[in-house]
Amino acid sequence: MKVHFIGIGGINMSALAEICINKGYTVTGSDMQESYLIEHLREHGAKIVIGQKKENITDDINMVIYTAAISENNEEFQEAKNKNILMINRAAFLGQIMREYKNSIAVSGTHGKTSTTSMLSEIFNHAEKDPTILVGGNLSAIGGNVRIGSSENFITEACEYVDSFLNFNPFISIVLNIEEDHLDYFSGIEEIKASFNKFGKLLPKEGVFIINGDNENTKDIVYDVKAKIIRFGQNEKNDAIISDIKYDDDGFAMFNLKYKGVNLGTFKLSVYGLHNVYNATAAIVASIESNIEVDVIKEAIKKYRGVGRRFEIKGNFKNNMVVDDYAHHPTELKATLAAAKNLKKDKLWVIFQPHTYSRTKALFNEFSEAFYSADEVIITDIYAAREDNPGDISSKDLVERLYQKNIKSKYIPTFDEIVEYLKENIGENELIITCGAGPIYKVGESLLK
Repeated sequence: MKVHFIGIGGINMSALAEICINKGYTVTGSDMQESYLIEHLREHGAKIVIGQKKENITDDINMVIYTAAISENNEEFQEAKNKNILMINRAAFLGQIMREYKNSIAVSGTHGKTSTTSMLSEIFNHAEKDPTILVGGNLSAIGGNVRIGSSENFITEACEYVDSFLNFNPFISIVLNIEEDHLDYFSGIEEIKASFNKFGKLLPKEGVFIINGDNENTKDIVYDVKAKIIRFGQNEKNDAIISDIKYDDDGFAMFNLKYKGVNLGTFKLSVYGLHNVYNATAAIVASIESNIEVDVIKEAIKKYRGVGRRFEIKGNFKNNMVVDDYAHHPTELKATLAAAKNLKKDKLWVIFQPHTYSRTKALFNEFSEAFYSADEVIITDIYAAREDNPGDISSKDLVERLYQKNIKSKYIPTFDEIVEYLKENIGENELIITCGAGPIYKVGESLLK
């Protein structure tokens, strides 16, 4: 069996490619640039070329896997179609793999998927459950973004973009939160909620639907869901009730959890922020429903120290902490900056790279309200990702709005200029945090060099 991946270097595609290699398939692929993920796959036997050309689609290929980001005008896509090769999008292929596992856990939500999936990974590994794991980040505990186990347990992220998670076959599904996002695909919040409702309906009657009961949008997604519904949050009406949240001197959270009327005691985290209290609670509930002992969960959740690009401490520059975070939605920015305040630094610098024109425009007002916790904000050019510049939104527009709200902000177009500005203006005992889903992390890395 020979499988070709168009866009094999993506965090999710590379994980699926590694699973295929482990199954004994011959794996080929293409991407637009080199990366450590591509090099890792080559070391395991994959043949990968840089550049996507029709010549890469050879007659001996049995199946082509592609992502939602691949255009139908892509040369390889067109050639595979012309040759009548079986073509499957990434989400559908992952859904087929999930069928092979009795306890498949899908982690969804507008924010927190990677962190929660990583927490589950830590718990299941600590409990010696030998899970197969696909995570959208670099998790040191599993040595990358994929772990291949031999048990009935499968853990993966489940993204709502282009309804991709509706291809999945979960037994336990988690919904961390629901907000407006991916508005280049969805018409608005009602369509997003409808998608999450369909996601819940995928579950069998014996399955489990774990949802954030404090999020106002989740109440509308349980209609006609056959599975057992478990709500978590601080509200007393939830099944899993969070209380007594405190932060230690390092800024890490601890909290009490009562589940189905039973007090489970205190859980201590080694990551920052209230948002991670919610992420951890979702992971704890899913682990309990997977028959893992509470004491084992407590040990594992305390061991978890984060995943790449999620409040990742990169180092120190002249007695100032440099942190990177994937936050690219207003709610994520607020949560990240609130967590940063717990570190009690003299000044908080935020270096933000907006992600996609459509998101920046659709959530412009929300972005303008997201930076109140910051002392200094630097915004660089919008990272286009899959989009063309429509010409009606720019980072300068956001800086101007922040200025009107008396938030100290500055537009600096290039990473090199940002680094020079920071070197000239930073003091001591300050926190610099780079935020965005694009390559903004390079600013912190350049500063540390």
